Amino acid sequence: MEYADGNWWGDLMSDSIDYGNLMHDAMRGLIREVLSQVADEGLPAEHHFFITFDTTHEDVALADWLRQRYPGEMTVVVQHWFENLEVGDNGFGITLNFGDSPEPIYIPYDAISTFVDPSVEFGLRFETQDSDEDEGAEEEAPPEPDVEGATASEAEVVSLDSFRKH
Repeated sequence: MEYADGNWWGDLMSDSIDYGNLMHDAMRGLIREVLSQVADEGLPAEHHFFITFDTTHEDVALADWLRQRYPGEMTVVVQHWFENLEVGDNGFGITLNFGDSPEPIYIPYDAISTFVDPSVEFGLRFETQDSDEDEGAEEEAPPEPDVEGATASEAEVVSLDSFRKH
């Protein structure tokens, strides 16, 4: 059957389904939904988040001193003290406390590399295209959060590589 925009079945069959990007979109939607609930209702029970993101992403907004301290990647913890959590379609803004210094930051969802809630042993890790191209390279372990006494390694991280056909 032909549609006004062309033969959609032929287009689908000539290209492959990009499951990786579809999964990443779904995972970002999950993060957006979780953060929206937290913005509306606060953090329930013992829930808290370790969010690791790329500080070099063009849409990340953070203080210059934080960008200098974390020139490539940073892990923030959303737990005891945070305010002004504003969740949007493409990212979220939040004010966090860094050594008694409240700092507003903005993190686009596509800058996030890991999202972990260790209270329920839940985690997501976003694989990059670079890791797909370097099949012979060893995969790096997720970074430890920048907080004393807390570790992200206690949570189980879901990796898309376990679902990829090699």
